[in-house]
Amino acid sequence: MSLPSPIDVAIIGAGAAGLGAARALEGSGLSVIVLEARDRIGGRAFTKMVTPDIAFDVGCGWLHSADENSFVGIAKQLGIAIDKTHPPWGEASFGDVFPKRERAAFGKAIDKFYDRVWRASKKKADAPAATLLEPDDPWNPMIDAVSTYVNGAELDRVSIHDLEAYRDTGINWRIRAGYGALIAAYGAPCPVVLNCAVELIDHSGLSLKLTTTQGTLTAGKVIITVPTNLIADEAIRFTPELPAKVDAARNLPLGVDDKVMLKLSDPNGFPADGNLRAATMRTAMGTYHLRPFGLDCIEGFFGGRFARELEDAGDGAFAAQAIDEIAELLGNDIRRKLSPLAESRWANDPFARGAYSHALPGHAGARAVLAAPVDGRLFFAGEATSPHFFSTAHGARDSGERAAREVVSRT
Repeated sequence: MSLPSPIDVAIIGAGAAGLGAARALEGSGLSVIVLEARDRIGGRAFTKMVTPDIAFDVGCGWLHSADENSFVGIAKQLGIAIDKTHPPWGEASFGDVFPKRERAAFGKAIDKFYDRVWRASKKKADAPAATLLEPDDPWNPMIDAVSTYVNGAELDRVSIHDLEAYRDTGINWRIRAGYGALIAAYGAPCPVVLNCAVELIDHSGLSLKLTTTQGTLTAGKVIITVPTNLIADEAIRFTPELPAKVDAARNLPLGVDDKVMLKLSDPNGFPADGNLRAATMRTAMGTYHLRPFGLDCIEGFFGGRFARELEDAGDGAFAAQAIDEIAELLGNDIRRKLSPLAESRWANDPFARGAYSHALPGHAGARAVLAAPVDGRLFFAGEATSPHFFSTAHGARDSGERAAREVVSRT
């Protein structure tokens, strides 16, 4: 699409939040355009077919809190099948690498940690969640590893108040065709201009003026849905400047989480939807989903500083690390059965610069600051603005719908 101008509502970003805003504005009578810097829609949701049978969700892959997840109803409306198989991370690990007694001890330690988080969250003063680790507890490195998977960051960078604010109903489902494919289908009707990065939003005049890589346009209102790191790095600038928004974004950085998909040439003996995680007593470690959907593959997951280090090591580093770790757990013979298919590198993605947001200690309130409209014309959405479902695709989508309601209420 070319850039129409003037437009009633310009939406920046065609991820789940931007698409949610656009879909919510259907039938409003307002003219709408979605400006997307990438050559595809979906943002941090992207399904890649790495073989004719294996759909690899490079980004989000689980419908978290599925009993409250708005994408569940959307999938049903679109006729896209939902898989309700229990997630592997709650199951016993494959083989003897995490014995039952040790697994029970770790479960008790992490449960006690989250109980301390709940108690500490009732206090007015915030602090790094790492302060709630018991001194000399041997399970601390693994508890921190879980934080890297959940938050994209170690506990020393995570707010206690923010950690407790996250809502998790414990119901997690999947889309066999891919979560990214579902979100792309949801956004297909939206009026999107691809390869159109917004560089400047001038809100000094009566109309908003947007400078993009495909020219300029004017709009009555703008919904900004880009990841926090782009606002924090001022990849999108505002005139006049909006220091409160930039500060809020900097206090809600995107952590790093990445995946790797490995082909498993001989699946005999490996359970479908199995779990592989060892009591390695270290934070820098991956966790593995064996044969998702019963397919001949293994999906690895890495987070935090370790994931960033592997990204910086270049293409292929995740696959090499994953194969080394799996061989360490299951024996060197497994190497001949594994080969790389694909991996993500979200911190090095110029339009994301990370995976999903966490609040720095003392800054849980930054989510509300970032979400607040400016002058009844600039509106903000995205997973980082969700008060309880941050870091999720449905939290992002719902925030876009919320921003659309704010637009309509001020029209």
